[in-house]
Amino acid sequence: MASAVSSVPAAPSDKAALHFGTAFEYETDCADVHAAMAGGEQDFVLLDVRGPALYEQGHVPGALNLPHGKIVEAKLKEYPMTTLFVVYCAGPHCNGAHRGALRLARLGRPVKLMIGGVTGWVDEGFQLATATQ
Repeated sequence: MASAVSSVPAAPSDKAALHFGTAFEYETDCADVHAAMAGGEQDFVLLDVRGPALYEQGHVPGALNLPHGKIVEAKLKEYPMTTLFVVYCAGPHCNGAHRGALRLARLGRPVKLMIGGVTGWVDEGFQLATATQ
């Protein structure tokens, strides 16, 4: 008798490689964002797409606050169309980052999602900034 895990066979390796390889076009993780920022290699704009109150309580240092519902072209006009945006929200339990990424993509902007969000950032042992910092 097959378990719930194996009752649906795994994809063939070539299909799995395509699937997992393509995921990196859409997402990055907290460790890679931290390393790029700490190493002076930040070639992206980091957006915290939560509301201002949550942003003020704690956010990734260097992130700009632009709630996903307020992502419109007028707010992005200072950035060239080739600017890569990396979005995050509270964490895996929140779909705000996906909403923000979708809005950016619909505006023709390059975008990646920082998987894990604030929860992942803290889990990695990285510090958050507050509005008073």
